[in-house]
Amino acid sequence: MVAGMPKVTDDQLAARRGAILAGARRAFARHGYQGATVRVLEAETRLSRGAIFHHFRDKEALFLALAEDDAARTAEVVERAGLVQVMRDLKDKDAGWLGVQLEVRRRLRTDPAFAASWAERQDAITRATTERLERQRTAGAVRTDVPLPVLVDFLRLAFDGLVSGLAAGMPTEHLTGVLDLVEDAVRRPRDQQGEDAVRTPQRDPSGTHH
Repeated sequence: MVAGMPKVTDDQLAARRGAILAGARRAFARHGYQGATVRVLEAETRLSRGAIFHHFRDKEALFLALAEDDAARTAEVVERAGLVQVMRDLKDKDAGWLGVQLEVRRRLRTDPAFAASWAERQDAITRATTERLERQRTAGAVRTDVPLPVLVDFLRLAFDGLVSGLAAGMPTEHLTGVLDLVEDAVRRPRDQQGEDAVRTPQRDPSGTHH
């Protein structure tokens, strides 16, 4: 370290990294991955390229950090409250989050290397969804006439379709009702549940309380 230069704390480094990620998210949302040039990233983050790439090797590493953070948070919410809760939360996501998700999906279709490397993140979400549905099926809240892998695929398709719809400008005034339908499709019919298995509004089928 150069004599007289103040030491940068871990908190300051984390704050700088978070600011760079927030600016990059705006850049990818407004310009797409290809259009988010170094000059655009500098403008959105208000930092020099040297400061940006001190924390991230290149633009690809910056994008992957955003996508991985989003995937990890999604898996956490799925484990805690279920995939339908993730869908309910989408109405509060900004264009930056949706932009990153759309870029991930584009790459999954067009980039075999990216798809292979991303499989582990997808598996984590699928695994968390499956495990939660298994627990809730044991508790009597989830239907038993459909195999769990089919229910998981149904929820994943609903999630992917909702992301695409919101990114395309789909209105959200009926979103709660739509997701209630998704929830009901996975639930065990109420007349087959215990008397205390009353449906809780705006709850994921895998997050039902008994």
